[in-house]
Amino acid sequence: MTHRRRRLGAWLLTGLVLAVALALYQADRTGVSEPPAAPPLSPSAAPSGTQPAPSAPGPSAATGTAGPPATTGAPSPEPCASPGDCGYPDARTTGPRIALERHDTGNMSVKKDGTVIKGWDINGSLDVYANDVTVIDSRITSANWWGINLRPGFSGLKVLHTTITAVPGKGPDNGGVNYAVSNMGGSSIEVGWCDVSVFGNALSMGQGELHDNYVHDIVAFRNQGGEWQHTDAVISGGGNKGRLTVRHNTLLNSVAVDRGATAAVGLFADTGAVSSVVIDGNWLAGGAYALYGGGPGATGIQVTDNVFSTQYHPGSGAYGPVTAWNAGGAGNVWKGNRMTDGRPVTPEPAP
Repeated sequence: MTHRRRRLGAWLLTGLVLAVALALYQADRTGVSEPPAAPPLSPSAAPSGTQPAPSAPGPSAATGTAGPPATTGAPSPEPCASPGDCGYPDARTTGPRIALERHDTGNMSVKKDGTVIKGWDINGSLDVYANDVTVIDSRITSANWWGINLRPGFSGLKVLHTTITAVPGKGPDNGGVNYAVSNMGGSSIEVGWCDVSVFGNALSMGQGELHDNYVHDIVAFRNQGGEWQHTDAVISGGGNKGRLTVRHNTLLNSVAVDRGATAAVGLFADTGAVSSVVIDGNWLAGGAYALYGGGPGATGIQVTDNVFSTQYHPGSGAYGPVTAWNAGGAGNVWKGNRMTDGRPVTPEPAP
């Protein structure tokens, strides 16, 4: 009996040793002893040539108050299919936010300082002979030369969250309408979160703060001289004393070149040298060139982080994205501008 117990104990000991050996062998084969997988790369640890894609900027906050735009204007470096899908202004983020009351004003003159026009659906235009006038959450349908015009000697105009359009064929310029907002004054005005259409030279001024606006569907027309009127979403004639800032707007000029299209942004030295202009973080498309850069005498022109869209022409404008850029002008900066597919935009050297 004792002998049998000793043999049984030996067999149990041998079985235990075999079991431990088999367990170690299986652990080695299944990788239990391998180190855990490395964590995902952080942006600073990404291999050379790869970068995490930042998200596109969201639409500007519609605060309803005057002041600087809520967005930085810097576009996403990723390819963009349309302005609204990529965080730029469109019909959903511009125009009035409240119910409107009909006002058949005709061509109305505003002469009281501090006037606030809010919630008006205006059939007519506004000619401003006063300081610190605010037009907000309204709609203007004009058959005049302009939708809103600030006269010389007055300042402080603000046009916010407003739709400004016109009746094609009913304007005074041989049926055409010229300016959605015109600044004839000698100081800056603010135009923000506005939906602008039809007018041939939509936002016309040498100084101002233009931000978060949607300019689209410009309508071509022959002027009183019988020629096709030149069209621009934003136009400045030069000779300005203050700064013009154009930031985070969608500026479209779909007019054909043979019907007068000039630019999405046109900086021209018609009345003097162009100076002190910021064109930052906009979506630009159309015109002969999407951007006219001010010409040989232009100084202090900063063109940064804009998207040149190919939605009308492969080159953004019919002949290319930019012309008349003075690379050697004092204070001129060209940086971060690209086509919608991500290719950088570099102005051609001036002849």
